[in-house]
Amino acid sequence: MPGKIIVGLDIGTTKICAVVGEIVNDAIEIIGVGTHPSEGLRKGVVINIEKTVQSIKEAIEEAETMAGCEISSVYAGIAGGHIKGFNSHGVIALKEREVTKKDIERVIEAASAVAIPMDREVIHVLEQEFIVDEQDGIMDPLGMSGVRMEAKIHIVTGAVTSAQNIIKCANRAGLDVHDIVLQSIASSEAVLTNEERNLGTALIDFGGGTTDMAVFSRGSIKHTSVLALGGDNLTYDISIGIRTPTVEAEKIKMKYGCALISMIGSDEIIEVPGVGGRGPRTLPRQFLGEILEPRLEEIFSLIQNELIRSGFDDSINSGVVITGGSSELQGVTELAEQIFNVPCRIGYPDKVGGLVEVVNKPMYATAVGLVLYGAKQTSSNKKFRIRDTNIFAKVVDRMKKWFKDVI
Repeated sequence: MPGKIIVGLDIGTTKICAVVGEIVNDAIEIIGVGTHPSEGLRKGVVINIEKTVQSIKEAIEEAETMAGCEISSVYAGIAGGHIKGFNSHGVIALKEREVTKKDIERVIEAASAVAIPMDREVIHVLEQEFIVDEQDGIMDPLGMSGVRMEAKIHIVTGAVTSAQNIIKCANRAGLDVHDIVLQSIASSEAVLTNEERNLGTALIDFGGGTTDMAVFSRGSIKHTSVLALGGDNLTYDISIGIRTPTVEAEKIKMKYGCALISMIGSDEIIEVPGVGGRGPRTLPRQFLGEILEPRLEEIFSLIQNELIRSGFDDSINSGVVITGGSSELQGVTELAEQIFNVPCRIGYPDKVGGLVEVVNKPMYATAVGLVLYGAKQTSSNKKFRIRDTNIFAKVVDRMKKWFKDVI
């Protein structure tokens, strides 16, 4: 009897990636992978519906063929400069002097009661900790005695239109969307250890169009941010700097690119294809390093500034974990260690079985993380819904809940 199938769909700027996972004896087995170049996105945001739909279809078909099953629903990733995360706090009085499930729902609702502009959508409400009668650091307060309970949460919001476009593209490709997940949160499921989450770490998902950061400490998420710079900026810089087409610049970046000039030998030479029928040229590899190092330094410095601004720069005791397709560039961890001044490592998605040798690369971290995220949500059959614009329907629902509580 086959297990439950979960599909993660990473709709990225550089590639669309579908990973099919099967739950077998409480473990995740990867049974199918499909990738296709992404042509309809820029900096994590859909700019061409038709091209994105076509890319999704190609990736899904490839994954279906490998997995030998039909895919009808997915967990989709979201990124882009429009993503904003902030912390919130709520307080309630306990009616029964003992914490019930309803109390937990009420305190989270109280913490979530913040003014969100109409053009923004709440993507995640993530629990950080509960405080019962001034006792903090509680992760699960159910059954505890007390008279007052507080909740600290992290709320992630995104532009309504961007979320709608991702769902629209998936729907047009014949897929239901169970949930939309911030890419850095998905990646953290695949690459972070429990020790790193507890001790404190910054996860950097270094993708093609965006660089996402999520800070974890004491087992929960503390801060999220998205920087609209990524590996595509490196490719563009190379294309301009050595005057070669973008496609060739990407190949040169992956084959010869290095984040630190000091790691490149002075005698190393690379061959650069010409433009418009011109013949190839040779260049010192150090010239490539002179293009890449300043840009990478800029990206990591902007993330470091964001970390300092958030106030959690002292919380990352276990260091920095870098994942995503662009993290495979030689010298990335060495440069990151110089800028963040903490230990750094590359994050590989290694919490799954099955086709491990296929997906054990940073570029698959988000897609594998979406599968792992989906496995945790299997108990709830909820589907992601864009904010209901019918205010009357919302008021009726709220009144029904009130009457239910009173009765």
